[in-house]
Amino acid sequence: MVQNNAVQGVILDATLEPAIEPAVQQHPEPVSSARHVLTAAELARFNQRSNRQGWQQVAAHLGVMGVSGGIWATQMAHLWLALPALVLYGVSLATMFAAMHECTHRTAFASNQLNDGFGWWAGVLSFYNGTFYRRYHKWHHRFTQIPGKDPELDDPKPTTLRAYLWELSAIPWWLGKVKTHARVATGQVQDYPFLPDSAHADVVRSTRWQLAVYGGAIALSILLGQPWAVLLYWVLPMAVGQPVLRAILLAEHTGCTHDDNPYTNTRTTLTTAPLRLLMWNMPYHAEHHLYPSIPFHMLPAAHEHLVGHWQQLEQGYVTVNRKLISTLEKAG
Repeated sequence: MVQNNAVQGVILDATLEPAIEPAVQQHPEPVSSARHVLTAAELARFNQRSNRQGWQQVAAHLGVMGVSGGIWATQMAHLWLALPALVLYGVSLATMFAAMHECTHRTAFASNQLNDGFGWWAGVLSFYNGTFYRRYHKWHHRFTQIPGKDPELDDPKPTTLRAYLWELSAIPWWLGKVKTHARVATGQVQDYPFLPDSAHADVVRSTRWQLAVYGGAIALSILLGQPWAVLLYWVLPMAVGQPVLRAILLAEHTGCTHDDNPYTNTRTTLTTAPLRLLMWNMPYHAEHHLYPSIPFHMLPAAHEHLVGHWQQLEQGYVTVNRKLISTLEKAG
């Protein structure tokens, strides 16, 4: 995301109390003053980006991916060991989305070059395009939960149990990604209002390079006599890990208010340290939306200052999704 001015936070660049029709809740403070909770000095302290913190986080995430992926690749004959490793490897691949997300905000590292470079590769691993996503996500922060403006609302939240399970399967996500990458790579970018004309060439070029990487990986695996390598070590693990990511992402805004009140339109979910690690602290999502300029490694400290303001706060993603399922079952 883009950096913000002191108290304003970065809005322009940027589990679940499941009322399917969100109740309109009002915070006692006016929304116009919402982003003045932290003082300028506090925000300046929380806004400190760090290359060291960024590399430590990258090393930890890639370490989980490397160890679990190595076990999956070498122990397939021992399913009791290989299958748990496959799940962890798949989740670590899918949650590279969180790394890309942090980099698009340019808060993963102090260096913008590192943010842009690593963010692009994180997108390749998670089947997102970082160049496209940066513009898409900028609008999500600018118009959070505003119908007709927030592009995330273009993908409707599930209103039935069947739709929820379909969403969790990640099949709609796969189909959407293939369609979008194909459209953008062929230059069909006019229908995306969050893409300014000045960004069209960059986004098209970036997507073409990404698809070339996938093509190169497939060609290399065939040349090395491992024609199924991309399927076994990327597609299959991603398919296993994506439902976990879908459940996490559903918790961020589903059932929250459809308005510009940051106290009620975004949810923070208190979860385990391993999941916070792989999600780059994005479970502190209300904190992130109120002050998008705060880097991932400072979000836990920011949470301690801001937690009393949230009307959407849950203990764990299992709890959030159970509540959503319960609501959907009642809805019929």
